[in-house]
Amino acid sequence: MHRLHRRDMLKLTAATAGVLTLDPVTFAHAAGPASGEESRTVSGRLRPGAPDYVYLPVEVPRGVRELAVSYTYDRPEVAQGTHGNALDIGVFDERGTELGGRGFRGWSGGARTEFAISAEQATPGYLAGPVNPGTWHVVLGPYTVAPQGLAYEVKVTLRYGPAGTTPRPVYPPQRAKGRGRAWYRGDNHLHSVYSDGKRTPAEIAAAARAAGLDWITTTEHNTTSSHGAWEGQWGDDLLILTGEEVTTRNGHVVALGTDPGVFVDWRYRARDHAFGRFARVVHRAGGLVVPAHPHATCVGCGWKFGYAEADAMEVWNGPYTPDDEVAIAEWDNMLVASVREGGRWLPAMGNSDAHREPQVVGLPQTVVLADDLSRTALLAGIRAGRSWIAESSSVHLSFEAVTGHGAHAGIADRLPAPPDAEVTVRLTVSGTPSGATASFVTDQGQLYSTRVPADGKVSWRTTPSYAAYVRAEVRHPADTNDLPGAMVALTNPVFLGRE
Repeated sequence: MHRLHRRDMLKLTAATAGVLTLDPVTFAHAAGPASGEESRTVSGRLRPGAPDYVYLPVEVPRGVRELAVSYTYDRPEVAQGTHGNALDIGVFDERGTELGGRGFRGWSGGARTEFAISAEQATPGYLAGPVNPGTWHVVLGPYTVAPQGLAYEVKVTLRYGPAGTTPRPVYPPQRAKGRGRAWYRGDNHLHSVYSDGKRTPAEIAAAARAAGLDWITTTEHNTTSSHGAWEGQWGDDLLILTGEEVTTRNGHVVALGTDPGVFVDWRYRARDHAFGRFARVVHRAGGLVVPAHPHATCVGCGWKFGYAEADAMEVWNGPYTPDDEVAIAEWDNMLVASVREGGRWLPAMGNSDAHREPQVVGLPQTVVLADDLSRTALLAGIRAGRSWIAESSSVHLSFEAVTGHGAHAGIADRLPAPPDAEVTVRLTVSGTPSGATASFVTDQGQLYSTRVPADGKVSWRTTPSYAAYVRAEVRHPADTNDLPGAMVALTNPVFLGRE
């Protein structure tokens, strides 16, 4: 039994969050036997205020065919309102644990109690490949620690024998047949069995087709292991993009549409000033930076990194809740600041973040105007804000602003009319529930609201001097007099007046 050593060091650097490195685990067969297996068990206890990551070095000799790890930890009862124990796990190989380095080999968070890696295969969440000799590191992430502390036990097993061949991953194509320039529906925040979800890729693809989606993005927590898991699931009717939900202790961000196989590190907090570096990693990999559920109340979910590097903002995550209402209010305030100060504006998007039944893939979905059904065109549409959000594919809308002289502008466009020119804003919507309301929101706030009529057509007149932008909201009937109804659809703005 290998126990926590009193010389264990707490390392704090500007590049990473707190790190505790334990004494290394060694095995009797330094050169490795021809066959068989060896195991070592490590136990220890973490106190409240433990570092974010605890590294257990494992000295791997030559001749190892497979590395297997299992772990347990205690879950004592805690008082109501107090967090109990939650311990995540992952692993880095002999190439090291440097932030943003090449050593990442997998992460399952708290979704699994064991994993194994060999050249031929790996547990979902982990990357298959040779188990090369050198110092590997099992990484433990004490997500929350109870007042009583967290007692853990980690078992490391080395299985010896000839290494197999690592299969070459088959990644999804980057375009599908599509309909030319059209509105395409996508869900860009989804989880499968390759992180903490319960659906297989095949089940997600089937759910996406049933939801009327044209494309999806695979975004597992802190791992790229799902990128090669979709063979046979794409087709002319469904495009599959690759990405990652970068799950830090100070918020989550969707790396949307990155190159297959590109890993984005998550081991930092806002105080480490490292986020900009990894936002650039996303951009170099051709993806978008999208802060996810920025006002979610789960531990570590609230967004603390700001929006300077963001390309869009997930303002609606899953079934509509007060968290989304707060996110939309924050987003709208940023729109106001952008028109007043002349800065760039941040488009809104919505995704399901579906993990398992009965969570609905495509609730909500982002509807994007793109030149074709391809990664490049879709990401360009999202970045430009040529999009709106719907609770399902049964909801359709069009939204534009026009002048009396025939000039018109659609979502994300600008209508360059004089300050006092009369502008008519037009919304046409279908597939809404009975009693739904449509509202027009501007930099002055909500200025017009009405019940959606039978023909779904709503219009309102204003001027650029009165409204610098107009966006549309369609909502369910309110449950109470104090709170607005849940969202049915939400558009990005149309801008009015000359810049």
